[in-house]
Amino acid sequence: MDRLAEHYALCGVALRDSDRDRWLACLFAPDAERPHLFALYAFNAEVSRIREHVSQPILGEMRLQWWIEALNGSPGGEVRGDLHAHPVADALLSTVETLSLPRKTLVDLLEARRFDLYDDPAPDLHFLEAYCGETCSSLFRLAGLILGGTGGKESAEAAGHAGCAYALTGLLRAFPWHVVHHQCYLPRDVLQRHGLEPRNLFAREDGPGLRSALAEMRALARDHLSRARQAVAALQTQERLAYLPLALPELYLREMERRDYDPYKTLVEVAQWRRQWALWRAKI
Repeated sequence: MDRLAEHYALCGVALRDSDRDRWLACLFAPDAERPHLFALYAFNAEVSRIREHVSQPILGEMRLQWWIEALNGSPGGEVRGDLHAHPVADALLSTVETLSLPRKTLVDLLEARRFDLYDDPAPDLHFLEAYCGETCSSLFRLAGLILGGTGGKESAEAAGHAGCAYALTGLLRAFPWHVVHHQCYLPRDVLQRHGLEPRNLFAREDGPGLRSALAEMRALARDHLSRARQAVAALQTQERLAYLPLALPELYLREMERRDYDPYKTLVEVAQWRRQWALWRAKI
C-alpha cells in the first residue's frame, strides 16, 4: 500500500471511531468515491474537536490557522512535504486537488469553527443558522461534488437545509456536554422568548421555559429537514447519496421527545442497527 492509499485508509479508521454516523453513510458510497468522503469527514471530525484537545483558545486558533495555511498553500513544495506526515491533511489535500474542490469552502468552514473555541453564546438564530451553513452545509455541498454533483442552485438549496437540520440536531444531542463546558449554542433570542438566559442553563435550571425552547429548536430542525428532503429529490441519483445522513436526525429528535428525557443528563443515542436500517432504507 502506498503512502496516500494508507492515509485514506487511516481516515476511514479515524472516521469510524469519531463520527460513526457519517462513516456508516460512507459505506453506501461507490468504491471510487468512498476514500474521498473519508478524507473530508475525517477532516471535519478533527477540526470540530479542537477545543477538546487544547487548554486555551489561542492554541485552538493556532491549529485552525495551520489548516488554513495548508489549504491556501501551493500543491507542491515545502507545504506538501510537511503534510505528508499528517494522514488526514495529506488525504484531504489530495482529494481537493484531484477533484478540484473549492478550497474557500473549506477555509470558510475553518473560520466558522473559531466560534467553538470560546464561551460566547450564540447571539441569535440568524447567527446559528449561518454557523450551521458554514460548517455542516458545506460538508453536504462538498460531498455532493465528490459524488458527481454539479454544485448548482438545486445543490446549494439541498445542502443549505440539510446542513441546518443535521447540525441543529447534533447540537441538541450534545446539549449536556456543552453545558458542562459552558458553551451555549441555543441562541439568546430563542432563550429570551422563553424567559431564559445562558446563565440559567449553566445553573442546570430545568422547567417549562427550557423545555419549550428545546421544542422550538427541534421544530426548526424538522422544518429544515423537510425542506432538505424536497430539495434532494430534485438531484441526480448519485449526488443524492451525499444526503444519506439525513435519514438519522429524526431518530434522534424522537429520542429527545421521550417522557424520560433529561436535557442535562441524556446524551442522546440510537442503537447502531436502527441507524444502519434507516440508512439502508434511505438508499433504496
